[in-house]
Amino acid sequence: MTMLIQNPENILKNFALRNTDSRNAVLSYFLSKNFALTHADIEHEFSKQFDRVTIYRILKTFLEKGILHKVLDDEANPKYALCQSPACDHQHHNHNHIHFKCEKCGETKCINDVVVPVINLPKSYKVQEINILVNGFCEVCESVVRNQ
Repeated sequence: MTMLIQNPENILKNFALRNTDSRNAVLSYFLSKNFALTHADIEHEFSKQFDRVTIYRILKTFLEKGILHKVLDDEANPKYALCQSPACDHQHHNHNHIHFKCEKCGETKCINDVVVPVINLPKSYKVQEINILVNGFCEVCESVVRNQ
Protein backbone atom coordinates (compact mmCIF):
# COMPACT_ATOMS: atom_id res chain seq x y z
CA MET A 1 0.00 0.00 0.00
CA THR A 2 1.66 3.23 -1.12
CA MET A 3 0.49 6.05 1.08
CA LEU A 4 1.54 8.98 -1.04
CA ILE A 5 -1.22 8.28 -3.56
CA GLN A 6 -3.91 7.75 -0.94
CA ASN A 7 -6.05 10.20 0.92
CA PRO A 8 -6.28 10.30 4.73
CA GLU A 9 -9.74 8.73 4.83
CA ASN A 10 -8.61 5.66 2.88
CA ILE A 11 -5.45 5.26 4.95
CA LEU A 12 -7.39 5.41 8.21
CA LYS A 13 -9.90 2.91 6.85
CA ASN A 14 -7.15 0.56 5.59
CA PHE A 15 -5.56 0.59 9.05
CA ALA A 16 -8.91 0.07 10.82
CA LEU A 17 -8.86 3.47 12.52
CA ARG A 18 -11.80 5.75 13.13
CA ASN A 19 -11.71 8.85 10.93
CA THR A 20 -11.63 11.76 13.39
CA ASP A 21 -10.96 15.40 12.56
CA SER A 22 -7.68 15.30 14.48
CA ARG A 23 -6.37 12.08 12.88
CA ASN A 24 -7.41 13.26 9.45
CA ALA A 25 -5.72 16.65 9.91
CA VAL A 26 -2.44 15.19 11.20
CA LEU A 27 -2.35 12.56 8.47
CA SER A 28 -3.09 15.19 5.81
CA TYR A 29 -0.21 17.24 7.15
CA PHE A 30 2.17 14.27 6.86
CA LEU A 31 0.93 13.60 3.32
CA SER A 32 1.62 17.23 2.37
CA LYS A 33 5.28 17.00 3.48
CA ASN A 34 8.03 14.90 1.99
CA PHE A 35 10.21 14.92 5.10
CA ALA A 36 10.09 13.71 8.70
CA LEU A 37 8.31 15.83 11.30
CA THR A 38 8.84 16.29 15.02
CA HIS A 39 6.08 16.34 17.61
CA ALA A 40 6.85 20.06 17.98
CA ASP A 41 6.35 20.61 14.21
CA ILE A 42 2.93 19.03 14.40
CA GLU A 43 2.04 20.75 17.64
CA HIS A 44 3.01 24.12 16.14
CA GLU A 45 0.85 23.48 13.06
CA PHE A 46 -2.22 22.46 15.07
CA SER A 47 -1.76 24.42 18.32
CA LYS A 48 -5.08 26.21 17.85
CA GLN A 49 -7.00 23.04 17.00
CA PHE A 50 -5.67 20.20 19.16
CA ASP A 51 -3.84 19.94 22.46
CA ARG A 52 -0.43 18.36 22.95
CA VAL A 53 -1.85 15.14 24.43
CA THR A 54 -4.16 14.59 21.45
CA ILE A 55 -1.22 14.95 19.07
CA TYR A 56 0.89 12.59 21.21
CA ARG A 57 -1.88 9.96 21.17
CA ILE A 58 -2.31 10.27 17.40
CA LEU A 59 1.43 9.79 16.82
CA LYS A 60 1.48 6.82 19.20
CA THR A 61 -1.49 5.20 17.44
CA PHE A 62 -0.03 5.83 13.98
CA LEU A 63 3.27 4.27 15.11
CA GLU A 64 1.55 1.22 16.58
CA LYS A 65 -0.60 0.67 13.48
CA GLY A 66 2.30 1.03 11.03
CA ILE A 67 1.27 4.32 9.43
CA LEU A 68 4.36 6.13 10.75
CA HIS A 69 7.85 5.15 11.80
CA LYS A 70 10.37 6.91 14.02
CA VAL A 71 13.31 8.51 12.32
CA LEU A 72 16.55 8.77 14.20
CA ASP A 73 18.83 11.65 13.40
CA ASP A 74 21.42 13.72 15.21
CA GLU A 75 18.86 15.76 17.16
CA ALA A 76 17.54 14.83 20.59
CA ASN A 77 13.88 14.83 19.49
CA PRO A 78 12.53 11.91 17.51
CA LYS A 79 11.03 12.61 14.13
CA TYR A 80 8.22 10.74 12.41
CA ALA A 81 7.76 9.82 8.76
CA LEU A 82 5.09 8.02 6.79
CA CYS A 83 5.74 4.34 6.23
CA GLN A 84 6.24 3.74 2.54
CA SER A 85 6.66 -0.02 2.64
CA PRO A 86 3.60 -2.10 1.77
CA ALA A 87 4.83 -4.55 4.42
CA CYS A 88 4.25 -2.08 7.29
CA ASP A 89 1.39 -2.84 9.61
CA HIS A 90 0.74 -3.12 13.33
CA GLN A 91 2.69 -6.39 13.55
CA HIS A 92 5.75 -5.58 11.46
CA HIS A 93 7.58 -2.49 10.31
CA ASN A 94 10.15 -2.58 7.51
CA HIS A 95 12.34 0.50 7.82
CA ASN A 96 15.74 -0.69 6.80
CA HIS A 97 16.41 2.31 4.64
CA ILE A 98 18.65 5.34 4.72
CA HIS A 99 17.67 8.65 6.25
CA PHE A 100 19.23 11.81 4.84
CA LYS A 101 19.48 15.01 6.87
CA CYS A 102 20.24 18.26 5.10
CA GLU A 103 22.78 20.40 6.95
CA LYS A 104 21.26 23.62 5.60
CA CYS A 105 17.45 23.26 5.79
CA GLY A 106 17.44 20.59 8.53
CA GLU A 107 14.92 18.35 6.78
CA THR A 108 15.30 14.61 7.29
CA LYS A 109 14.01 12.41 4.48
CA CYS A 110 13.62 8.69 3.95
CA ILE A 111 15.69 7.42 1.01
CA ASN A 112 14.03 4.16 0.03
CA ASP A 113 15.79 3.52 -3.27
CA VAL A 114 19.31 3.11 -1.82
CA VAL A 115 20.18 -0.43 -0.80
CA VAL A 116 21.16 -0.81 2.85
CA PRO A 117 24.35 -2.86 3.07
CA VAL A 118 24.20 -6.30 4.61
CA ILE A 119 25.58 -6.24 8.12
CA ASN A 120 27.00 -9.55 9.30
CA LEU A 121 26.62 -9.75 13.06
CA PRO A 122 27.77 -12.64 15.24
CA LYS A 123 25.30 -15.55 15.23
CA SER A 124 24.07 -14.77 18.73
CA TYR A 125 22.76 -11.35 17.62
CA LYS A 126 19.47 -10.72 15.82
CA VAL A 127 18.89 -7.54 13.80
CA GLN A 128 15.62 -5.79 14.58
CA GLU A 129 16.14 -2.62 12.58
CA ILE A 130 18.97 -0.84 10.81
CA ASN A 131 19.30 2.94 11.06
CA ILE A 132 21.65 4.75 8.74
CA LEU A 133 21.82 8.54 8.77
CA VAL A 134 23.61 10.39 5.99
CA ASN A 135 24.27 14.10 6.49
CA GLY A 136 24.86 16.50 3.61
CA PHE A 137 22.96 18.95 1.44
CA CYS A 138 19.65 18.15 -0.25
CA GLU A 139 19.27 18.91 -3.95
CA VAL A 140 17.59 22.28 -3.29
CA CYS A 141 20.15 23.46 -0.72
CA GLU A 142 23.09 22.06 -2.71
CA SER A 143 22.21 24.32 -5.66
CA VAL A 144 22.00 27.33 -3.31
CA VAL A 145 25.35 26.47 -1.70
CA ARG A 146 26.94 25.93 -5.13
CA ASN A 147 25.72 29.31 -6.44
CA GLN A 148 26.96 31.34 -3.45
